[in-house]
Amino acid sequence: MSFERYIQDLNGILSKIERGQLDGFIDLLLKAYREGKSIYVIGNGGSAANASHFAQDLAKGCRGALDSDVRFKAASLTDNIPFITALANDDGYQYVFEQQLRTFAKTGDILVAISGSGNSPNVLMAVDWANRNDLVTVGVTGFDGGRLKASAGHQLHVPLNDMCTAESIHSILFHYVVLELQKRLNLSCQA
Repeated sequence: MSFERYIQDLNGILSKIERGQLDGFIDLLLKAYREGKSIYVIGNGGSAANASHFAQDLAKGCRGALDSDVRFKAASLTDNIPFITALANDDGYQYVFEQQLRTFAKTGDILVAISGSGNSPNVLMAVDWANRNDLVTVGVTGFDGGRLKASAGHQLHVPLNDMCTAESIHSILFHYVVLELQKRLNLSCQA
């Protein structure tokens, strides 16, 4: 595939993103910001990297001044490596996100669950727990959305059957979300 074709394909997929899903996601994040709610982001593999990057962009990139008291309280649950490895070893990998939510999450917080396939057991377990405990859940998916698309309260779906490109588009969408949040909150780029 030529680079030109790759860019053409990316633009084609980006044009298929449901704008209502994207705007709804931004609105949820703004509400959490204004209400002081926490935002937790999870995923595996490339989605874990996207989770870390997106949480950092929210927490630092949208904080305003160094002395600002109003901030996005965002954290990636993929970054607690000692906890994840201990829990995976002792209890099973399927619990690594759900157990962290049990420790930190409160009613009304947001869980952003990223899964290209939409079928990652640890992500689904975390979303199930979050739904039962009155968190706002957002599934960020590719392919047909899998079980995550059906179980999350809100979706940001990339209709594409290619994991690498779906993860790339997730990153593009997350960067757009951060830029839009900065614009709406009148912040300069801090990412």
